[in-house]
Amino acid sequence: MSANAVEIRGLTKRFKTFCLGPLDLTVPRGAIYGFVGPNGAGKTTTIDLIFGMGANDSGRITVLGLDHRRDDAAMKREVGYASPELNFQPWGKVGRVIEFMRAFRPTWDNAYCDHLLGAWHLKHSDSVWSLSFGTKIKLALVLAMAWRPRVLVLDEPTVGLDPIAKDLLFAELLSAVRDGERTVLISSHALQDVERFADHVGMIKHGRMIFEGAIPDLLERYRMVDLEGVIGAHAGLWPQRIDGGRTRALLDVNHTSLERLAQSGARLLEAAPVTLQEIFVSLGKD
Repeated sequence: MSANAVEIRGLTKRFKTFCLGPLDLTVPRGAIYGFVGPNGAGKTTTIDLIFGMGANDSGRITVLGLDHRRDDAAMKREVGYASPELNFQPWGKVGRVIEFMRAFRPTWDNAYCDHLLGAWHLKHSDSVWSLSFGTKIKLALVLAMAWRPRVLVLDEPTVGLDPIAKDLLFAELLSAVRDGERTVLISSHALQDVERFADHVGMIKHGRMIFEGAIPDLLERYRMVDLEGVIGAHAGLWPQRIDGGRTRALLDVNHTSLERLAQSGARLLEAAPVTLQEIFVSLGKD
């Protein structure tokens, strides 16, 4: 059995105006993995390809060791999915949607479903068409989570959720992965939420992975530095602001050390820890 819940290797998909990849992505088993990137970076395209919505040009995708195309049916029996794009209006009532979905999920947990419905103030008698945007997302999350899938893929799950609903969601996700057997992949722009609750993150830009790894390791790897003097070009140094002879830059210490900067003539004024959002903004700029 694979040590990773999701593995993507050498994935490419070409469109007229965009090319995804080559992309490698590794979601460890038992992790909450935040998949982040600017708009149009390729996050949703990647998720679509995992589920076989479109054919990749090259590369391989496995989920729990199952090939996403050859073992499509077996894979989908293990993976839950929620997105703001899902539409449940044809079923009319929340209860009818639940009855329909439950029939296809042998592991459906009625007690857990009722717990989620109550926590998010949803009732079986509610009309789907009358639900607010945020409440429709809550319904999508209930339907994805109630059968306790081994892998849960969530595309922008916190859009439209109030802070209380978000806290409940992440508490449930943390509980789900506690035994190390369940895994969550979240595509999100809510970087503060990702940094607070996820333990791994990957950032994609223009269809390529910029960085990936455990969040504590990434936060240790980057520093925001203020430098004085002639800086020059260095691998792993991204100037953010230049004011006279002073430069503020994001530094990847795996590529360029503070000592190397000093040897090149730059004088270090300050080196500060960074947040995931600061890394994202610094590296996400064109």
